[in-house]
Amino acid sequence: IDVNECTSENPCTQTCVNTYGSFLCRCEPGYELEADGVNCSDMDECSFSEFLCQHECVNGPGSYYCICPSGYNLLDDSRSCQDINECEIRNFTCTPQQTCFNIPGEYKCLDPVRCEDPYIQINENRCMCPAENAGCRDQPFTILYRVMDMVSGRSVPSDIFQMQATTRYPGAYYIFQIKSGNEGREFYMR
Repeated sequence: IDVNECTSENPCTQTCVNTYGSFLCRCEPGYELEADGVNCSDMDECSFSEFLCQHECVNGPGSYYCICPSGYNLLDDSRSCQDINECEIRNFTCTPQQTCFNIPGEYKCLDPVRCEDPYIQINENRCMCPAENAGCRDQPFTILYRVMDMVSGRSVPSDIFQMQATTRYPGAYYIFQIKSGNEGREFYMR
């Protein structure tokens, strides 16, 4: 008569399966059977693939879970992260004069445009140098400020934006140049 080792002595640390004349040990999902055939140890699922989680994989007993960096929410698939738009949900500390600008993982408070002399402000993002002002002779007629977000991971080279000169003023000439912010020479004009 077969002795059921699983009920009499149960040598397995997790699941015992009785067989004729012997027994087998099985492990719960997320665990693997050790070389001794009796004990089960936790599997480190995070070490199997770097693609289990979009940001960071954390191993746990018999399982794993994904976490996102600060400023991101974990989506319903439990592996992908989505940026929290603090400006949209009004979770920011900008003053009423500043503009909230969402960036990945956080936000920035942008100060309003301030036109430097001899320029005068004609709307919220445009400064004009009046032609009758002698200090405007060799200055651009208008300066237009735009804020853009550029997503990382895009293929390069890539056109970011296009500017076009108009023939509104006869005899005018146009110079387009990057004034600042290109110390690393990541951008160029064509």
